Amino acid sequence: MDHEICDYEGTSYRARFWDGQGREYEDLAERIALSGLLPPSGRRIVEIGAGFGRLAALYAGYEQVVLLDYAVSGLREAQERLGTSERFVYVAADVYRLPLAPGTCDTAVTVRVLHHLEDVPAALRSIAAVLRPGGTYVLEYANKRNLKAIARYLLRQQSWSPFTPEPYEFVRLNFDFHPDWMVQELKRAGFIVDAGKAVSHFRYPFVKRVVPARTLAAADGVFQDVGAGWKLSPSIFLRARVSGTGSSSGGGLFCCPTCRSLDLKLGDDALVCEGCGAVWSKVDGIYDFKSPRGADSAP
Repeated sequence: MDHEICDYEGTSYRARFWDGQGREYEDLAERIALSGLLPPSGRRIVEIGAGFGRLAALYAGYEQVVLLDYAVSGLREAQERLGTSERFVYVAADVYRLPLAPGTCDTAVTVRVLHHLEDVPAALRSIAAVLRPGGTYVLEYANKRNLKAIARYLLRQQSWSPFTPEPYEFVRLNFDFHPDWMVQELKRAGFIVDAGKAVSHFRYPFVKRVVPARTLAAADGVFQDVGAGWKLSPSIFLRARVSGTGSSSGGGLFCCPTCRSLDLKLGDDALVCEGCGAVWSKVDGIYDFKSPRGADSAP
């Protein structure tokens, strides 16, 4: 099944959405939440939808950091910020066809990603497959049942109900999710949810205008754990684990997203799949698994 992808290619997501755009509070609050849920160390972590690497500084305890995004332009921004050491691996791919071998990652992260996915259950299954037994998935989703939506619904200022379980698409490829629905789909994908935080309680323009971002974020951090009980904030973070225990796979990092073969031959500027012949480009240190360059051509 082909899925429509929300593509930020060439849009400078960093400049358009973050730098100087009045979201310092949200950035700080999300860092507090992620720091509180993220396992502090491990062999390999993958952030899916990493963009320009906004959160990469939080992964200091990991030996290898895979920054994966659909937009090559975003990964180039990340590379400019973080460098080209072997510790950072830059991968262009989509979440439905992750080019990572099964069980190769200790931890996976998605922040501000699930709300752009038309098929979250398929994405969750894909993410579960790349985690080792007992591996951790820290995710964020846009909460359909937030306080503002409830108030607007009760005052008849919006037609859709925040209490129904199905996702609500308010703009094409922009979804809000009910907390119960999200937990149910995580369980169906093989995850066990063991912790959560409610985030961005003060995401109101008039509040952000009068209270400094760091003060707001510190207050948000105080409420994140207790707020997870009633989940009325616009953003929810969860920590989930796949069942079992074990170490990450000791084989190669990549698999072919077309045929799932683990037999990939690395050249100077490409990976060639020995299973189906697909050629996946590597340009200036970025692996591009969005579409094969061709077949039967050596790198």
